[in-house]
Amino acid sequence: MKKLRAILLVAVIGLISITLAACGQSSKKSSSTKSQTLNLSTTAPLDTIDISKSTGYGQTGNNFESFYRLGKDGKPTAGLAKSAKKSKDGKTWTFTLRNAKWSNGDKITAQDFVYSWRRTLNPKTKSTYAYLFSGIKNADKVNAGKLSPNAVGIKAVNDRTVVIQLDKPIAYFKVLMAYPLFGPQNQKVVQKYGKKYGTKSQYMVYSGPFKIEGWNGTGNKWQFVKNNQYWDKKAVKLQKINYTVVASPTTGLELYQQGKLDLTPLSNQQIKNYKNNSEFKQYPYSLVSFLEYNFKDANSTKRKVMSNRNIRTAISLSVDRKQLTKKVLGDGSATPTGFVASKLASDPKTGVDFAKQQTVANTVDHNEKLAKQYWQKGLKQVGVKKVSLSILASSDDQTTSPVTQYLKAQLEKVLPGMTLNIRNVPGQVATQDAQKGEFDIYLSGWGADFNDPISFLQIPESNTAYNYGKYTNSTYDRLISRAQNQDANNAEKRWDDLVQAAKLFNKDQGMTPLYQQVTSYLQKPALKGVIHNTAGTQWSYKYAYMK
Repeated sequence: MKKLRAILLVAVIGLISITLAACGQSSKKSSSTKSQTLNLSTTAPLDTIDISKSTGYGQTGNNFESFYRLGKDGKPTAGLAKSAKKSKDGKTWTFTLRNAKWSNGDKITAQDFVYSWRRTLNPKTKSTYAYLFSGIKNADKVNAGKLSPNAVGIKAVNDRTVVIQLDKPIAYFKVLMAYPLFGPQNQKVVQKYGKKYGTKSQYMVYSGPFKIEGWNGTGNKWQFVKNNQYWDKKAVKLQKINYTVVASPTTGLELYQQGKLDLTPLSNQQIKNYKNNSEFKQYPYSLVSFLEYNFKDANSTKRKVMSNRNIRTAISLSVDRKQLTKKVLGDGSATPTGFVASKLASDPKTGVDFAKQQTVANTVDHNEKLAKQYWQKGLKQVGVKKVSLSILASSDDQTTSPVTQYLKAQLEKVLPGMTLNIRNVPGQVATQDAQKGEFDIYLSGWGADFNDPISFLQIPESNTAYNYGKYTNSTYDRLISRAQNQDANNAEKRWDDLVQAAKLFNKDQGMTPLYQQVTSYLQKPALKGVIHNTAGTQWSYKYAYMK
């Protein structure tokens, strides 16, 4: 894919918070244990339930299903497709649909998929996730308004057969097809409701295990109710999931203790108090916070400083990530092994985590003695004795200030002659300045949209829109291009390309990883069968139940 969606740390954490459920403490039994009802919380109301216009799919895999759905460990599992065939060249996929129905009883047909894709890619729809279609025949041109939506490489051979044409093999295509974004839409319903479509729960039909009820577009309460028209309804145990907007972790904890919530996220202070509780749970996310360097800095001296690998490595080795995650953040966040998040994807041959394979010694370790050596060598190469840099960050997130304060104190302590000026500004301003290249160092973050290393590794390519610091490395570009093109249909060769690229980038410290987001919760012991993934449709309640 050529288009990327960069997610600022604050934005992703906000999105995760919106799509995550809140829970409680062990002192009282949850009222939901009496029936198959689950009580969850979110930090903000739903913004839309139109899959073409959604800005996040953390929960909506429970309401909308595609050819597949995401199962355990990010693996695609049975969805609306009964079977699938891939051509030898990897560029043609044929899906045979099962006998499935919409929540209103209408038959789900191949044409529903065709209509949905055309609607999403139509530039008038303004889909924020349309970039994920890149690689599908004519998708980019359609979304750019250069071709009619009818030119998209998808067709309905008959009511139950969908054929998809790709521009080139997409190694992670099966995982993509588990995204609700690629699911069907009922054209008759869309046209029936017109502008009302998706603005309230009743102006929608559902293909997943649950339908939405009681959502009016702005309210603070709604429900996921079992969809009795769902093709696999026998597997669905829960009858209802009640959602309540709870803005404060303190309120969430109180509701949990009162038995009104079955799952609740914890604040940093709450984590310290409850980390030894038997109901304490941690769920990792494929969201990595990192430092982005400006290789095209307007100031010529700073540009030379940022372009010096020894200086970048010195900065990375100065950071004590264990101290940062355990003491500064204190939220259970993990220390990264490199740019790609852990537990995102595994070697197709050995099953080893990509994060383990990308490791390069003396890149994200804490080694102040070595940091000083790299620092002095870098300063000598640049021809300066002192360096004054500014760090740009979004002030919208509560973690920003402690992280930037820590970085200032740590870097100025370890690296003689270093001055780090903090520039915490509103998120929108930070994004705009980053896009314009108006920064020295940028505290940013990225969350994977799907379970494949390329979701991270496309960011540092020379010409990608979200490579704000303009990092460039021709060898890196060739490796990514090879993985995406000539080796795309060979899983092992492609994997090796990506590992080599990741190691090169980590050694180069083109961007410096700081920590990987992990969110902590209290979860009622009666709640079983929840499937959580680090990327994509993060939460699945299809098999969840109250014991």
